Amino acid sequence: MTSPSRKAIVPTESLWMSWLARVQGAAIGVAITATAPLALAQPAPPPVTVATPLSRPVTEWQEHMARVEPSARVDIRARVSGQVDQVHFTDGAIVRAGDPLFTLDQRPFRIALDTAQAEVARTEARLLLAEQQVARYEPLAASRIAPQAEIDSRRAALREAQAGLAAARAAERQAALDLEFTEIRAPRPGRVSDRRVDAGNLVQQGQTVLTTLLALDPVYVSFDPSEAEYLRQARSARAGLRGASLPVQLRLLDEAEFSREGRVDFVDSAFDARSGTIRVRAVVPNPDLFLTPGSFARIRLSTGEEPSLLVPDASVMADQTGRMVLTVAADGTVTPRQVRLGPLSDGLRVVRSGLAPEDRVIIGGLHRARPGMRVTAEQGRIGPSPLAAAD
Repeated sequence: MTSPSRKAIVPTESLWMSWLARVQGAAIGVAITATAPLALAQPAPPPVTVATPLSRPVTEWQEHMARVEPSARVDIRARVSGQVDQVHFTDGAIVRAGDPLFTLDQRPFRIALDTAQAEVARTEARLLLAEQQVARYEPLAASRIAPQAEIDSRRAALREAQAGLAAARAAERQAALDLEFTEIRAPRPGRVSDRRVDAGNLVQQGQTVLTTLLALDPVYVSFDPSEAEYLRQARSARAGLRGASLPVQLRLLDEAEFSREGRVDFVDSAFDARSGTIRVRAVVPNPDLFLTPGSFARIRLSTGEEPSLLVPDASVMADQTGRMVLTVAADGTVTPRQVRLGPLSDGLRVVRSGLAPEDRVIIGGLHRARPGMRVTAEQGRIGPSPLAAAD
């Protein structure tokens, strides 16, 4: 039999559980009602700055690695054999044309010159005697006092004396020239290398190299374009690469600007069969003698002006397929465009293909844009500097 107290507890628990269920249901309903607007609200598209590509004519350049060479290289050799008596220059010095470099011992050559001069005097005396004898015998032969054979013999002796005098004078000039050759002078202005022989050494005529002279103003700059580069350059030049005397610009490896100018003066006659390149040479003034033979430099040639599209270099992206830029369509969708790039011009990158003049390129906020997503496009502009400023 159930007690009365137990019967009273059961209705009380039922009422408590019913009330708790209604409170929890109401709380859940309130929470769902409160979070429903948050779940339905969509995030705003991220803002990016867009601009159409800058369109203007751009001077196209071809750049090559080049090597500086002297415009002339002279191996200084003795033109007569002898002993070096003096050295007149400092190793590595700048010399002018005609400056003395070496002097050989002149004493043997002075003796040879004196001998040649004495021989000239002797042949002159012989000639004088022959002339006197001809003058003496001519009237005798005319009056038939002296035989004709005698006058013919005297005249032959006169011609022999004249020839002997000419030979003696030639030997005198040769001796004087040999004496002059003992003073070895710079044939042209430039910079000399170190001396290869010191005073006291014997040198052989035409064999011993005494030093080397390099002409440094102007200098030659040689480079080797490929066949494709040569054809492009030759077609763009009005008179062709050979006859156009094309201007070139030069910079050294530690320089940022192409501050030196010159002109093409030589193109080789054939391509190298092994490398497929052709040798081209330019002449570059070097008044400060700073360009040193053997050093490397960057050289560029103009291929003319062409209308081009330019975008900031920072707006160009790269993936596994190549280079691309992000554009924004009319509905705000980000669309990638594969592009083929050219050189930099005033901080802007030339786009050769893949982009239209009316395309809106993302130039700001690239980190917030992804292909296929929607963005809010804010109009900007691309100026002549690499930075794009928003309007």
